[in-house]
Amino acid sequence: MPDIEKPKADKGEAPMSRQFKAWSLAGQLGYMIAIPIVVFALLGRLADKYAGTSPWLLLLGILLSIFISTYLIYKKTAEVMKDIES
Repeated sequence: MPDIEKPKADKGEAPMSRQFKAWSLAGQLGYMIAIPIVVFALLGRLADKYAGTSPWLLLLGILLSIFISTYLIYKKTAEVMKDIES
């Protein structure tokens, strides 16, 4: 029976640590997308309700959340890439 080798970790990290970091990053990115969309869509919906401008402020809130999420993901990606390079 051949020996089964365990995956070797980079930079002295345990494989589970790398896997945990990957799952953590996925969760962070998910929250970076979901939270701004929910918050700004609800704020836009409430503003539309009071101003009577439905659906324009809702759409503006969603558009704003897309820009904010894109910026947050860009910053996080740059941070991760910097960590990988070092």
